[in-house]
Amino acid sequence: MIFSLEGRSAIITGGASGIGLAISKLFASQGGDVHILELNGALAEEVASEIRSSGYKATAHEVNIADQEKVKAVIQTIADTGGVDILVNNAGIAHVGNALNTTEADFDRILNVNIKGPYNCIHAVLPFMLAKSRGVILNMASIAATIGIPDRFAYSTSKGAVISMTLSVAKDYLKQGIRCNCISPARVHTPFVDGFISKNYPGKEQEMFEKLSATQPIGRMAKPEEIAYLALYLCSEEAGFITGCDYAIDGGFTRLNN
Repeated sequence: MIFSLEGRSAIITGGASGIGLAISKLFASQGGDVHILELNGALAEEVASEIRSSGYKATAHEVNIADQEKVKAVIQTIADTGGVDILVNNAGIAHVGNALNTTEADFDRILNVNIKGPYNCIHAVLPFMLAKSRGVILNMASIAATIGIPDRFAYSTSKGAVISMTLSVAKDYLKQGIRCNCISPARVHTPFVDGFISKNYPGKEQEMFEKLSATQPIGRMAKPEEIAYLALYLCSEEAGFITGCDYAIDGGFTRLNN
């Protein structure tokens, strides 16, 4: 089986919903021992149970990725039970606002989850990857990091940091057998998007969905599974020659939207 994850453990933050859910299911189906890190422990267990009922391996872990000590404790438990081979830093939160109307509290909240969270997880897994002289780290960035999108000041800032973090880790641990890449999706149709539209555009849900879909030159939003397929490739042995790269998966948004 190509893109096999047999015999490898994969930690996926935010792995019980949206893109993370698609990654968890796909990685498990490819033989990976999936560990889902979620703030919502009940949801994580529900997804892990569903994956196990299909004959695959999955374990739920309730943790706030912004809390370094708790992240370290969870990663230690995972390492003790099966090692650490892959980390997918997928968990993140969004925010609408510009530099003037973004409050300090909102800015801190975005940075705590979207920047400190991935750092905490990378910081925790590196000793175990270094001990084996191998490992893969995949971060979830966004086209918002490189393209000016209105009213996404704090979110764009955080995702720009994720790209820089990716390059730094790839450079620092190149000789130790650890690869680090990131994915930059455009809009992906997830429950989060539906909730965002319902909250901000009540009564105009279908109109706004079509408008947001049309911003991608390809004419639609991505499916979570499409992001998951790229994640699988980048975390597989078949991508062994790839590190320090940011992959836009955006329906032509960054290159063709003019």
